[in-house]
Amino acid sequence: MIAVDTQIVAYHFLPAENSELTEKLLLLDSDWFTSPLWRYEFRNVLALYLRRKLVSSESAIRIAESAETFIKNKEIKIPPTKVVELINRTRCTAYDVEFVAVAEELGTRLITTDKEILKEFPKLAISIKDFIKENA
Repeated sequence: MIAVDTQIVAYHFLPAENSELTEKLLLLDSDWFTSPLWRYEFRNVLALYLRRKLVSSESAIRIAESAETFIKNKEIKIPPTKVVELINRTRCTAYDVEFVAVAEELGTRLITTDKEILKEFPKLAISIKDFIKENA
């Protein structure tokens, strides 16, 4: 079981430089959990892909539906007190600490490519590349 942020979900469902890494990650651990926030951030990523004509509207809908099916029942709601506590401890955004809180709540690692999260939470957060190296 691992926690993932929106970037990891996006890399898995959309063509990007780290997409191939998510396939390896999935083979190592297919039990991905995340914050409900992922859905809205993911739609924002889809908007970018649509505007740059990297995907069609029909593809974007299929991709969003596939991602939502994949994450179904894997969203962990975090109480506001936990988010505020994490905000007070770091320089990370409220959005970012939502994903950190999921990992803390589950007692697992957060897989991310976010440099600020990796810097602020070195014991909890790990890059996708390092996780794969450690677990291959």
